[in-house]
Amino acid sequence: MESTHALQPVWALALALVFAISLPARGQDVVLTPGSKAPAFEAVADDGQVWRSSEHVGKKIVVVYFYPAAMTGGCTKQACSFRDDRSKLMDLGAEVVAVSGDRLSNLKVFKKANRLNFPLLSDSTGAIAKAFGVPVKAGGTITQDVDGQEVTLTRDVTAARWTFIIGLDGKIAYKNTEVDAANDSKAVMAAIQKMQKG
Repeated sequence: MESTHALQPVWALALALVFAISLPARGQDVVLTPGSKAPAFEAVADDGQVWRSSEHVGKKIVVVYFYPAAMTGGCTKQACSFRDDRSKLMDLGAEVVAVSGDRLSNLKVFKKANRLNFPLLSDSTGAIAKAFGVPVKAGGTITQDVDGQEVTLTRDVTAARWTFIIGLDGKIAYKNTEVDAANDSKAVMAAIQKMQKG
């Protein structure tokens, strides 16, 4: 009887490994290209509410951009470019949602410090990034001075900086894996204008 009990953890481990192998592919193995159906996703936004793609896709063009870490140089430039171009994007029938592995508290600080005017989603497990095929690595912690106070910001995962546009048909219309952070919104607007002409 004792030998049977001793084997149980081994069998449990073997079953766990089989189950893990049978799970859907990791983010880096998912490949979305223009024309692919966009994954449905939802996450808690900076305002504490759940943001669901199903409530937006098909009603407007949806720009989904992934960024590594709130309150860092490139990510702040990227966010501010979308902030400044929001009205132009709205005129094109588009809305923006930003996704990172930051915790909710980070997103609230990021939004307030930069007066951002679009939703920031917390993808703390990296599930949304993986669904889009965005490479994800370990998280980290940074310390920033915000309004004269030292704030510690921890993210659970770090996603690569990739940008997607989901068309009204629910399919990926644009994918950029070599994003120029400061000019991302301009590139997105040009892509949307091209889509609408074509």
